[in-house]
Amino acid sequence: MKSIAALQAAVTAAAPFDGEPSNAELDAIETEMPAILAGIALLDAEIMTIDRTPTELDERRIRRARRRVLAARRDLANTATAGEVA
Repeated sequence: MKSIAALQAAVTAAAPFDGEPSNAELDAIETEMPAILAGIALLDAEIMTIDRTPTELDERRIRRARRRVLAARRDLANTATAGEVA
């Protein structure tokens, strides 16, 4: 039977993870923040209509939120590909 203690150093030899996001990860989150916020607004609009029949105002609110999500995703995609084209 092998001892696990002999393998422990090899397993824990990797760089320690401090639990904090790197600067690159924070920059990626900052870049995607408009799409994230638009998605949250869409969820809020949909959650308001879960337990009741949506009114015309609710349907317009959801439709506008969907358009904002699509626009934010489009802008994010265009931003990501703009660097490749230039």
